[in-house]
Amino acid sequence: MESTYEYSSGSPEETQRLAERLAAELQPGDLITLSGDLGAGKTSFTKGLAKGLGVTANVNSPTFTIIKEYEGRLPFYHMDAYRVEDEGEELGLDEYFEGEGVTVVEWPTMVEEQLPEERLDIEIRHTGESDRVLYFKPSGDRYITICKEIF
Repeated sequence: MESTYEYSSGSPEETQRLAERLAAELQPGDLITLSGDLGAGKTSFTKGLAKGLGVTANVNSPTFTIIKEYEGRLPFYHMDAYRVEDEGEELGLDEYFEGEGVTVVEWPTMVEEQLPEERLDIEIRHTGESDRVLYFKPSGDRYITICKEIF
């Protein structure tokens, strides 16, 4: 049975702190997808994940390069699939998903066919000017355990 965990955030900083808590639970090969409208807070969440993974570089959306790589406690791979035009296009994503780092994919619907079944899907929705609700949908025992740890 698939569960959904819900978190209400009142600010970008609160969203980042939640992401930092999640980062503490992550291991090599973990995959997180982030969906939500433009401006929902996907990049803010990603910055919190990066901070929690010990990344010191400035993290921003890889909109024009699709993938940015960062060094931290674990390698951190930040993908933005917004501009992927052909879902079946071979991008070599499985090398990242099976690698030694943590991968975050923004706009996962653009590469849905290439995503592993087991992952943590997070949807971020606006509920006010700074307010957001984050829905965590774990697929697989590992991600269910992670959600239980942070909620």
